[in-house]
Amino acid sequence: MKHFKIEFLEKNAPLDGELAYREYVENGLLPCLYDDGFNVWDSLAIAEYLAEKHPEMWPQNPKARARARCISAEMHSGFSNLRCVMPMNIKLRAQGGDLVLSVKRDIERICSIWREARQMAERGPYLFGAFSVADAMYAPVVWRLYCYNVTLPDDVAIYRDVMLNHPAMKEWEQGALAEKLVLPQEDMLLEAFGGRR
Repeated sequence: MKHFKIEFLEKNAPLDGELAYREYVENGLLPCLYDDGFNVWDSLAIAEYLAEKHPEMWPQNPKARARARCISAEMHSGFSNLRCVMPMNIKLRAQGGDLVLSVKRDIERICSIWREARQMAERGPYLFGAFSVADAMYAPVVWRLYCYNVTLPDDVAIYRDVMLNHPAMKEWEQGALAEKLVLPQEDMLLEAFGGRR
């Protein structure tokens, strides 16, 4: 929404309780878009809802648009090993190292997805050239790969760096670093890197 200059009011929700946002979404699931009394509480559903009014959020080329939807859905429902072993924590700065095999496989698939998308790209530095929903869906993965200091092939690292330099990503990082809640990190690091920090 920030990239496409769609006006909205952002409300942060505490991670340690649901009461603060139950007034907006009954089931307590986040993120949630609250539009004139109507709730949309799933990230992919939010993207589709917004794209109905802003079709530029998906690639214009029909094949690229279909592929962007495919990889967005795969991100939405997949990569469970990466999600479990590398929880989202923008404050974290790991030393890196050898990853466990299940996480390596998820990362290899992500690299493959990004390469294929970039091959379909027209003009622009993002997955399909211009920034799209697909880039937004992979933004949390970009942060995980960065925060856990995962070594990436050069061609994939270029895309990661483009995303990290996006103004909305920088704003996200600043907001995360300003949060006072501290998440435990030791167990995350040990599990991600096969028992080594």
